Amino acid sequence: MELGILSLLPATIAILLAFITRNTVFSLAVACFIGVLVAGQGLLGFPNLLKEALGTTSFSWIFLLELFIGVLIAFFQRTGAIQRFSAIMDRKNFNRVKTQLVSWFLGMFVFFSDYFSPLFVGSTMRNLSDKAKISREKLAYIADSTSAPVSVLMPITGWAVFISGLLIGMGTIASPDEAIKVFVKAIPFNFYALLSVLFVGLIALKIIPDFGPMKKAEERAMKEGKVLRDGAEPLMGEELTEIAPYEGIKTNIFLNLFLPVIIVISIAIGTFFVLDSAKTMEAFLTASVVLGIIMRLQGIPFNEIMKTATSGMKGVLPAIIILAFAYSLNKLTEDIGTAEYIVSITENFLTPSLLPMITFVLAAIIAFATGSSWGTFAIVMPLAVPLAFSFTGDEVTTLVLATIAAVCGGGVFGDHCSPLSDTTVLASSGAASDHMDHVKTQIPYSLAVAVIASMAYLFIGLVFV
Repeated sequence: MELGILSLLPATIAILLAFITRNTVFSLAVACFIGVLVAGQGLLGFPNLLKEALGTTSFSWIFLLELFIGVLIAFFQRTGAIQRFSAIMDRKNFNRVKTQLVSWFLGMFVFFSDYFSPLFVGSTMRNLSDKAKISREKLAYIADSTSAPVSVLMPITGWAVFISGLLIGMGTIASPDEAIKVFVKAIPFNFYALLSVLFVGLIALKIIPDFGPMKKAEERAMKEGKVLRDGAEPLMGEELTEIAPYEGIKTNIFLNLFLPVIIVISIAIGTFFVLDSAKTMEAFLTASVVLGIIMRLQGIPFNEIMKTATSGMKGVLPAIIILAFAYSLNKLTEDIGTAEYIVSITENFLTPSLLPMITFVLAAIIAFATGSSWGTFAIVMPLAVPLAFSFTGDEVTTLVLATIAAVCGGGVFGDHCSPLSDTTVLASSGAASDHMDHVKTQIPYSLAVAVIASMAYLFIGLVFV
């Protein structure tokens, strides 16, 4: 179905209402409802949309993944692992700068999953961050900026496999091995992702001072001791944030924290090399089961373990509800041709010298409007990369590499800062930050990086093409 300019209406409504009302669930629900009416599907279109969008393997996967991550984090807290980790780090007398740097490094370390990274960083560092009077918005920003931007730079992640798969058959790229080699060569040109990660370090070190809404949030935290603004609604249930260590348990920091993390990393990376697919959800399931067994051996009653697991699942429900409506809106925008319309109005501007920059801007707009980076890759990569090859005579040149990187960077932009994006939601959840406060404080930073990246692509096009 093609609705022309009307195809922009649902995403526009969702984004505008989210900023106006600060209620993401309401905004997404209204956008979906109006969208199905505009598409001529009537009142029954809304429940039908939910059934079609949520009754899929992809949503089931992220739903289960979220539940198992919630269980694992709840186990971390019930065993006292996170509290023990915070106590160990606290003895090092970390100030605001060091706490932010540790969060930054921790996010880059958990590079294998853009879903686990923001939840793990936020949950693990929240106590230390609160004590250092760092706003929850800043913690969410750090967690978000070290998730998707890091994952897209690593050649051993699901991101690399997906992007490489899209490249096969374009130009001279005829096999998966050739595709992954081209992906690696394009990494240095992924300016947005590289600069996003670097920007966090520069902000943490105060080389770049805080500005915009983030500056106000940080001043509130430092001067008033309020890590959340008055009236904020943290995107994590109290069932998860208020879990206390079980009385009498002797916390073992290795068994209760590091071993489960090692299990997750080992299974995720191991299955990537052996099966060519990182079994992330299975990794968290295994880690949760192993930690549950360890908890029972440490003397925690079985019923208490199950109660903790249930609390963990309840704690991630606010994020899951938003993800459910975001998936529904993504399905709707796909059905009514939102991305195709955006592409159609920019095709005439795709000249060789402007190709990398326009590709980046186009991918960024689509990703921000839909909240889907992988969906953006699937749409823009088959359009822009073959065009780049046609300009270079099917040779892998700087133009081709920059265009591939521009698609990747533009897609990550939306994944990084759109209020509709799953990783943006997860960063708010992990840091227990108000979701729209996270979005509002992060967008100026993301836009600053995006402007620099677009100028870099313009330079590449004008000088090397």
